[in-house]
Parts: sequence; structure tokens; C-alpha cells
Amino acid sequence: MTRPAGDPAASEAQQSPLPPSSPPPSASLAVRRIPVAVWVALAIVYVVWGSTYLGIRVVVETMPPFLSAGARFVTAGLILTAVVAWRQGPAALKVSPRQLASAAVVGLLLLVGGNGLVVLAETSIPSGLAALLVAVVPAWVVLLKAAFGDRPSVGGIAGVLLGLTGLGVLTLPGLSGEIAIGGVVLVVVGALLWALGSFSAGRIPMPASPFTASAYEMLAGGLAGLGVGLFRGEQHGLDLAAVSGRSWAALAYLVVFGSLVAFTAYAWLIQTAPISLVSTYAYVNPVVAVALGALILNEALTWPIMLGGAIVVAGVCLIVSTERRG
Repeated sequence: MTRPAGDPAASEAQQSPLPPSSPPPSASLAVRRIPVAVWVALAIVYVVWGSTYLGIRVVVETMPPFLSAGARFVTAGLILTAVVAWRQGPAALKVSPRQLASAAVVGLLLLVGGNGLVVLAETSIPSGLAALLVAVVPAWVVLLKAAFGDRPSVGGIAGVLLGLTGLGVLTLPGLSGEIAIGGVVLVVVGALLWALGSFSAGRIPMPASPFTASAYEMLAGGLAGLGVGLFRGEQHGLDLAAVSGRSWAALAYLVVFGSLVAFTAYAWLIQTAPISLVSTYAYVNPVVAVALGALILNEALTWPIMLGGAIVVAGVCLIVSTERRG
């Protein structure tokens, strides 16, 4: 759960005006010819972001949740800050106090509230289930938009109803005692906070550069995550020598690939590729996460996970395909 703050569907407002009803043949051909680089970047977003749930599950096997998540984002934020300063010059990091405060608020919502609660939840629930519960985020965003006067489309409403139905099915293992209901509740709350952060990012004065904004979000969220971990006492009894090699490897993977490579690919995609294509990550990521959890961690594919997951993905697909046009 390391995606940028912006709601991909909301980015449609930043695209060029709709083309004429009868574009020149050359324009039609250009639209159909999607460069190989776009497919490569999209594959990175699909697989890497989908695999972060698996990485988190491996990290928390031997690492405390908030301290590990905080360390991840502080490290990634420092690296991204250095890269921005190197590639664009130190002036690219200059922002107004309001922009800095906004980035910090979004970072707290996304990375402490959203990602942090998911990391904590994955100490007790499967990674695939966590990913499917998080996949309902687009439905929460539609509801937030509606609360602020943005009337959803009929397809958007149907997608929300489907997503919430799937969410209900996914909670059945927790209600029946098969898994920890507390973990399910944590992910649902985390998804709500992630949606709030995504929704807020488009309505408050953020830094103009998505790379600069993300760097400050990571630093704010990472430092706050470390603070939460210390407040919870996660440092007591922590023995770094007892941390497994695979947990260290998973943490490094999350820093480099989950928080840097995939974000860079996504930021490039939203400037290069059709938003309708980029937005498909929202329903591909949970499928990748469930598959990896089953294949690598032998997580059980129970009927609530299969059925609820299918309903959630269908709902998200409907939301993405309709709301992006509204």
C-alpha cells in the first residue's frame, strides 16, 4: 500500500479535452499504438505494488510493525529527496509552508493511518485478504466525493454497492473466528484513512511536483510511524540480531521497489499513458497479492476470499471504468 497520494480516477480532470468525434486517421493510430515502455512501466506497477502485501507479511514475521514501516518510509523519503535534488536541483525541493504542511497531513493519513494499520493487521491476517480489503478504497473515495457534492455516476454507485457487498463477504472469516477480526477492522479503518488521504490530496495546496510531494509525505509519515512504534513500546525486546535475513530482504525490497521504483513508474505513467489504462492497477494489484500469498506463503484460498475478492474486483473495475469519465 505505497501508492502516491493522488486519486488516479480524479486525474482525468488534468487530461486534455476530449478529441473531436472524427479524429484524423493518424491520431487514431497513435492512440492505439501504446509504446512498449508504457507496458513495461504498467507491469512494474501491477506486480510490484501487488507484491508489497507479501513483502509486509514477511517483514513483520520478525520485525515490529510501526518501527519497520517508519524506517522504510524515512529511508525511501531520504533517497527520493536526494534523487530529486540531484536530477532537478535543490530548488525543486522548495515549497511553501502550506504545501509542506499539506504534504505532511497527507503523509500521515496515507502512511501512518493507511499503510501503518495494514502493516499492523498483517501480523494477524493473511496478506491476500489484506489486499482485497484495501481494494475497496475506490468505493470509499466515491462516497467521500459524494459527501462533498460530487454526484457519482450510476456505474459508480453500482460499483460502490458491489464493493461494499464484497467487503461484507470478506469479513465473514473474522466474524466466524477463522481469522482475527481485529486485523480485519484495522485494514478497513486503514483503507478509510487511505481514501481520505487520497481525496484530500487533490483539494489542498500540495507541492507541484509529485516526486517532491511524495518525498515529504514519506518523511512525515515515516517519522510519525517511528514515533507511534516507540509510543507502543515496540523497541522493548527488539533484538536486531534476531531479525531474519528474509525480513531484512523484504524490507529492502519495499524501500527500493515498493516505494521508489514503482512510484517512479506510476508518476511517469500518469504523464504519458491514458488514465483509463493506468487506473487498471486498482483491480489488478489485489489479484496479484492473493496469488503471491497463496503461492509463496501458502495462504488458504477460502470461499469467502475467492467470492468476496471477485465481487470487490468487479466493483472496483466498474468504478474505475465509469468514474474516470465523470
